[in-house]
Amino acid sequence: MTTAGRFHVTSVPSATVSIAGVAWPTYKVIALLVGLLVFGVVAVATMSAGPAVLAGTGVATLAWIALRVLPHRG
Repeated sequence: MTTAGRFHVTSVPSATVSIAGVAWPTYKVIALLVGLLVFGVVAVATMSAGPAVLAGTGVATLAWIALRVLPHRG
C-alpha cells in the first residue's frame, strides 16, 4: 500500500486573472497579449506569416521573462 508523503502547497501570485477557472499571473497574460499584438502588426506590415510568427513569439518570450524578473510594485 502506498501512502502520500509530504505535500508542498504553492501560493498563488497576488495579481492573477481567472481564465476558464484557472488563475493566471497577470504578467503572463500581458506578455501573451503583447505578442499577439506584435504578431498582428508584423503580419499586416509584411503580409507574410513567417516573420510575424517569429516576431510575435520573440516579443512575447522577452516580455514574459522581463515581467517575471522585474520587481512588482504594488
